[in-house]
Amino acid sequence: MAHPPEDPDFFLKAAELCALHLHCPPGSVVLSVDEKTAMQARSRRHPTRTARRGDVKRREFEYRRHGTASIVAALDIHTGQVLIESIARNDSATFIRFLRLLDHSIAPDLTIHPAMDNGSSHTSKATRAWLEAHPRFAVHHTLKHASWLNQVEIFFSILARRRLLHRGEFTSRQD
Repeated sequence: MAHPPEDPDFFLKAAELCALHLHCPPGSVVLSVDEKTAMQARSRRHPTRTARRGDVKRREFEYRRHGTASIVAALDIHTGQVLIESIARNDSATFIRFLRLLDHSIAPDLTIHPAMDNGSSHTSKATRAWLEAHPRFAVHHTLKHASWLNQVEIFFSILARRRLLHRGEFTSRQD
């Protein structure tokens, strides 16, 4: 860490979240939840040339922009399954819709432990009210300056590096 954490209980809280990741409570599912916003949909201006034998594949650096896309995702920490939803806005109403989707997608007898950051859509009055009305959600917030504790960020990183940046050809936001 570049700077010591402001929260004196930082390491204790981080250890508690790590323990939740390592040991799912019985009758529960542990999810890492977050949004990935403003991903560029772009296509290359010129086709990629196939490599001749012994040469490196060459790809033109110029591209066309086709807008941006945003997603919200929940990664099941213990199975690796990911539920992804494309979103037009990153606000409380959108996040609550995603929580409803999780509520309907996960067996009703399981307690849901979403681990998420303190983003405004996660902590708004409307989101807090919805969560209070749905007690099977036991929310765990990641700590300030600790995005590394939010495992879905690893999924986003892989998505960005492998799919979007290196091989992606997107002619629209829907792609």
